[in-house]
Amino acid sequence: MTADGQNTAGGDDAALEAIRERIDDLDQRIMQLISERAACAQEVARIKREADPAATFYRPEREAQVLRRIHGGNPGPLDREEMTRLFREIMSACLALEQPLSVAFLGPEGTFTQAAALKHFGHSVQTVAMSAIDEVFREVESGSVQYGVVPVENSTEGVVTHTLDRFMQSPLHICGEVEMRIHHHLLGQDADGGQILRVYSHQQSLAQCREWLDARLPQAERLPVSSNAEAARRAAGEAGAAAIASEAAAELYGLQVLAANIEDSPDNTTRFLVIGRQPSGPSGQDKTSLLVSARNRPGSLHGLLSPFAENDVSMTRIESRPSQCVNWEYVFFIDLEGHAQEPRVARALEALRREAELVKVLGSYPKAVL
Repeated sequence: MTADGQNTAGGDDAALEAIRERIDDLDQRIMQLISERAACAQEVARIKREADPAATFYRPEREAQVLRRIHGGNPGPLDREEMTRLFREIMSACLALEQPLSVAFLGPEGTFTQAAALKHFGHSVQTVAMSAIDEVFREVESGSVQYGVVPVENSTEGVVTHTLDRFMQSPLHICGEVEMRIHHHLLGQDADGGQILRVYSHQQSLAQCREWLDARLPQAERLPVSSNAEAARRAAGEAGAAAIASEAAAELYGLQVLAANIEDSPDNTTRFLVIGRQPSGPSGQDKTSLLVSARNRPGSLHGLLSPFAENDVSMTRIESRPSQCVNWEYVFFIDLEGHAQEPRVARALEALRREAELVKVLGSYPKAVL
């Protein structure tokens, strides 16, 4: 009712109806544009197959360029992350029309590694659970799946050594990376928690929640298992057991979230690698990962690092691991900024090969978009 006694309800209804009609029209246009994009993807597939029956359809560098453009050019009001996620799903569905993708991950269902695979590839891929990191590598190497996703490091607990060690023998390339903020939840069968005698989780998750467990469940036995999803599966079948796992694992195994976000560090982030049989081209914002062994002589480590400084190449990570060939000999895993095809990086690698016993480029790949 207005000040002069006029009823405005009719005007509001008319305005809402006009907006709803506008939304319906936009939805129709969005659907038409998505269909046109999908038709373009099918045409790309036809052209590629005519040129090469064994053509590769997934191009990580091209996808990264598109997603960066969306991320940087988003006008709002949706935030950039949400808009980028929507476009990733559109691209995933269009790629499935060209070539359905299968992606192996460290299982079982409901692990953070599966969530990382879906974040990177979208939900139109088929994810295949494997019981160990070695099996993920073998599945990709054999051609049973096109790609695999494996964890490589956590911001608080450091590297996943099994992943690094597997690269020593594998011919696979790193062709992408995924960074995920990790939130751990305590899961159990009863909403009140009951008497928790055992807590199952992956050893890294137990370490990432150590302070919370010390304060809240000091009496509970902490039992490491192969994955957080496996922890949830066990907790679902045992009285007095709980698990540290994700919300997705809670839904999958019918558990209650007894306590949310129990990780000790609020910025707890895990980095995952995408592995495949084909290398990635330059995207404009890339990383390169190397496996390097030093010659057994004084100053050898300095000789490995100086080519990067001399060519203005920034290192982002260096890790040492036993060589698995000779006792007390080590190899180095190095991450650096830039693609191996960039001139400054290529010069640094050429100089490095003169200094090192072995230089293996594990992959050049786009930096994580989100």
